[in-house]
Amino acid sequence: MTSETLALYRKYRPQSFKEVLDQDHIVGVLEGAIQKEQIPHAILFSGTRGTGKTTLARIFAKEIGTSDLDLYEIDAASNRGIDDIRELKEAVYALPYESKYKVYIIDEVHMLTKEAFNALLKTLEEPPAHVVFILATTEADKLLDTILSRCQVFTLHSPSREVLAKVVSDVAKKEGFKLDKSAADLIALSADGSFRDALGVIQKVILASGDTIGEIDEVASIIGAPKSNSLKAMIEALSARDLEKGMSAIEEVVEEQVNMKLFSRLLLERVRAVILLRNLPGQENKILSHFGSEEADYIEVLAKEEGSAINSHLLLKLLDASMLIPKVNTPRIPLELLLLDVCE
Repeated sequence: MTSETLALYRKYRPQSFKEVLDQDHIVGVLEGAIQKEQIPHAILFSGTRGTGKTTLARIFAKEIGTSDLDLYEIDAASNRGIDDIRELKEAVYALPYESKYKVYIIDEVHMLTKEAFNALLKTLEEPPAHVVFILATTEADKLLDTILSRCQVFTLHSPSREVLAKVVSDVAKKEGFKLDKSAADLIALSADGSFRDALGVIQKVILASGDTIGEIDEVASIIGAPKSNSLKAMIEALSARDLEKGMSAIEEVVEEQVNMKLFSRLLLERVRAVILLRNLPGQENKILSHFGSEEADYIEVLAKEEGSAINSHLLLKLLDASMLIPKVNTPRIPLELLLLDVCE
């Protein structure tokens, strides 16, 4: 597969501890264990999707000298039965081909059946000296306490929005594509704490864009986010208690097939910024750091408006509506109800 067709999240996957972002609390411990030659026989990486669990596992395997020939990756979602684990238990006793350690990475380990878990327990407790198990899961709460107690457990942080925005900007630049700051921030927000999703989105934007510059509204159209005018219209409708204008804004985002959950998150952020500006006038730069200059100016104007309906009560209602959106079959309804409530 050529670099041109390779998925960006694979092309730019970290290859060393130095390239791992936002996980210093884990990298420091692992590097210390390697330096002291105190390699744990079982490690569990827990964290939300796309945070780099299997990437970190591969780097650790590489850092302890394990070659590709002695590295085994198992997807527990596909190999979850007791027979699969019995085969693994027999295989671990064979010596490595060319490395000091054989490393077994078991991804989505919470998917194993109860019988498979029980079969794995003994091997985790007393593995051969040449074997290291690295388990990865998005749902550590589904694992048996007996499994957790046999592992050194590390919880990966979801990358911050700032880190994700920088990553997509850097990758875009390396791919010969210029991304506006506000567009990079929108991609970071839509990725919802996932490196993999962020790089998947920027690849989609690069492929779909008609040129080599990604502006905010173009990026919004490509990824199913609302355009700035739609957000502006909805916020103005809420501020002025303008039911007709608000309903038109909702209709517009529905027609454009905008992700309603993302629309509500962006609304929340802007309403929050207006309220914070009113109450923390000395922190404008911090409050407005995520916004482009034009939008930041607009939010400042809104914050100074007299008689605006934007207040903490509205923010709370908007938060409730946002939480309801993923739970209903017609995602526009919570925002319509919010608008009716505010305008009444």
